[in-house]
Amino acid sequence: MLISFPETLELGVASAATQIEGGNQNNSWYEWYQKGRIKDNADPSVANMHYERYAEDAQLMGGMGIRHYRLGLEWARLEPKPGQFDETAFAHYRDELLLLIELGIKPLLTLHHFTNPLWFERMGAFSNASCVGIYLRFVSKVVDELGDIVSEYITINEPNVYATSGYFFGEWPPGQKSLTKTLRVMGNMCECHLRAYRLIHEKRRNMGFSDTRVSYAHHMRVFVPMNEKNLWHRLGARLMRRLFQTSVSSAFLTGRGGFPLRRMRGIKRGIYCDFHAVNYYSRTAAAGLGAGFLPGVPVNDLGWEIYPEGIAQCARELYALAKLPIYITENGTCDSADAFRSRYIYEHLKVLIESGLPVERYYHWCFTDNFEWAEGFSARFGIVHVDYATQKRTIKRSGEFFSKMIREGGVSEALYNEYCDTDYNVK
Repeated sequence: MLISFPETLELGVASAATQIEGGNQNNSWYEWYQKGRIKDNADPSVANMHYERYAEDAQLMGGMGIRHYRLGLEWARLEPKPGQFDETAFAHYRDELLLLIELGIKPLLTLHHFTNPLWFERMGAFSNASCVGIYLRFVSKVVDELGDIVSEYITINEPNVYATSGYFFGEWPPGQKSLTKTLRVMGNMCECHLRAYRLIHEKRRNMGFSDTRVSYAHHMRVFVPMNEKNLWHRLGARLMRRLFQTSVSSAFLTGRGGFPLRRMRGIKRGIYCDFHAVNYYSRTAAAGLGAGFLPGVPVNDLGWEIYPEGIAQCARELYALAKLPIYITENGTCDSADAFRSRYIYEHLKVLIESGLPVERYYHWCFTDNFEWAEGFSARFGIVHVDYATQKRTIKRSGEFFSKMIREGGVSEALYNEYCDTDYNVK
């Protein structure tokens, strides 16, 4: 075998509610679509129609041998108006979760994944100081309704991406460009996570459960200077890493604020994660305060560098802060022709296994092609192809590879030659 999976490592797939479900127009991303801000004008209220077809998708997942699934809830469905919860929507998610469990698939439930109910968005969402109590009200209701069947939670997905994309670069809703608001949003989201961590543990403990695991999903990158000899580039790489990444790592894990995030009032220092949740895709090159990618490197369809070594570098960075189990909660690549995805997956898994780090889960992003935020349907990350005109699902060659890896417990030379012996694009 070229790589053998340790008994402690299990493979799964990931998705986000707004990106696959369809059928909801009460959220911030549908409003963003209405404003014409999606690259190919893709409609998130259609997406993959997963809300209707969840049983088909779950059966497909189970048939591929997948036993772990990170999925999200659409907050806008569950709380369509402030403090008013939709019991029918909760019953729907309960049915979906029970089906997954029946099929032998363990859910990892994401509570916030980039999308807000419109009423929350219009009051300023996480830039409003009252967001903490509002978010905790939602979390409390979720655990009340689903806590008896779900033991693992992601409180917030990629707070650094949510904050910078929506409040600094203005490329995502609400489309603002304010460093002050960006930092306020990250600070408020940090407090939301810290308090939700304690709340989820407390509520499930009162239910009689002791197997609760909670974390937040941290988007991590390797930052390098575009030109190693340029002092401004080196300083830029260090500053970006601090602003975007290491400040978040420390604050969300320990409750200890530090530049540029504020100190959390009323929060005791401690450990507020039961595992490190790493979302990793690429390496970023800094040219002063500008960011891009190094020349002459392998890239995916979006021009992101393919840099497998970085996944272990980022995981090791978190592990140095606290010796916790590691979940790779997202890792994947935009490859619309499915030409090199299998090789990408293999090389990242190989780096993780050889790192010696206690990696317990690897969730591939994503299961099916989906609504890829501002890129719409134009960027395909799935191991299952979706024909958006007919909603037909077809397992890709990378999906066959993923399934065979699980069945064989690793990658043999024959499996590599069949699926991974391909070339990357080069920038």
